[in-house]
Amino acid sequence: MEKQKVLLVDDQSLFTESLKTFLTNYAHDIEVVGSCQNGKESCEFVKKNPVDVILMDVKMPVMNGVEAVKIIKKSNPLIKIIMLSTYDEDDFVRNAIMSGASGYLLKDLSPTELIISIRALKSGVMQISPSLAEKLIMKKYVEVSDTVEKSENEIIKSAEKKLEWMKTLTKREREIFALIATGHDNSEISAELSLAIQTVKNQVSTIYSKLGVKDRFEIIKLANQV
Repeated sequence: MEKQKVLLVDDQSLFTESLKTFLTNYAHDIEVVGSCQNGKESCEFVKKNPVDVILMDVKMPVMNGVEAVKIIKKSNPLIKIIMLSTYDEDDFVRNAIMSGASGYLLKDLSPTELIISIRALKSGVMQISPSLAEKLIMKKYVEVSDTVEKSENEIIKSAEKKLEWMKTLTKREREIFALIATGHDNSEISAELSLAIQTVKNQVSTIYSKLGVKDRFEIIKLANQV
């Protein structure tokens, strides 16, 4: 299997070194090909080195992450960029996605969830932290309400219905959901999460029940709606 070449871009050297160590030790299909401390360095790096995925911080000196995304995507449209940040403001998220980023994740996610998100890029599913997705969808419904005169209660109910699966799934179930959505079968999920195969089967059945779906195709369809 060809490894995904990943570039880390963050001005906190300790963070990038820790992330590099984890990805190297626990994701055998991912290769960290370098690290940069600001957006300008990343723009120069991709001119000289092949890169599949970039994990990019937002706020950095010299050049911020959003500006770097614009430049990199213009000349390298096939590179997938995930913003990895502590900032959850709507403007940061919206500007990053509009500039061409393939996702926006908060740094408080687990290392396993990050690996799953990197792998999921191949399926074309946008990678957004659940809490951010909820904020964005809520805001979208509020904006719509100004023109269609929905009541506040109707807006909240609509948004909650859209995000029902996020709220009902546990953290472990979300991890399994993501693996199913990216084409992993039960044995692969078992190996990936170090779970017994029967445990995986039980968890998958629970997910199906909670989401009201009957097969993996409906899981993938649901994932693409978020």
